[in-house]
Amino acid sequence: MPNSLTLVVGFDQREAISYHTFCQSVLEKSSIPVRFIPLAENTLQFYRENHKNISNRFVFSRFLTPYLLDFQGMAVFADGDMVCQTDIAELAALFDPAKAVQVVQHNYQTKSARKYLNNTNINYPRKNWSSLVIFNCSHASNRILTPSYIEEKDGAHLHRFGWLPDEEIGALPVEWNTMTTLQPKSYITPLARRASRITAIPQYRNAAMSDVWWEANGRANEGLDV
Repeated sequence: MPNSLTLVVGFDQREAISYHTFCQSVLEKSSIPVRFIPLAENTLQFYRENHKNISNRFVFSRFLTPYLLDFQGMAVFADGDMVCQTDIAELAALFDPAKAVQVVQHNYQTKSARKYLNNTNINYPRKNWSSLVIFNCSHASNRILTPSYIEEKDGAHLHRFGWLPDEEIGALPVEWNTMTTLQPKSYITPLARRASRITAIPQYRNAAMSDVWWEANGRANEGLDV
């Protein structure tokens, strides 16, 4: 097991509650210290978001993860709308230094033209692969991921990991990125013990595993006089 973990987490003010709930779910189960880096747009003064048709404010800034760590060591990027149900150290222990990135390699086809917050839902190869990524920040192939490079490249290139040859993209077990709102119940139930996508916006309030998300959210609010 590693001694600590840097976790870069997507942050969008429109769904800030998701970020804080996810961090709570990680902290309460982790056996190692975790350093959280929120991808809050106002803190990224060295990066300009010029892309069009973005569904949240960290769609492209996630690829800054190696840059944020000065291209040293390992870090995990995770979308903010997740809930962690086991020790995050178990994910960190899967790190393979031979790979530039490691992801759950979903074979997913878009089923709806619109997604959360009424954003356009575009279908593309390797969809959802970039929602949870172990980055080998020290890997030579990732040194190309500078702010200017990310500003210039389009979504097709970045979200398909177009800067990497296929052999440098490692695979993670599917339970580390289970999409509970997209998979049938028979699929997600046995895998629900790990990191699973949960959104707090109204249309997903009663989605699969929403009870787990709300329990973590409640613990994140402990100590408040409400």
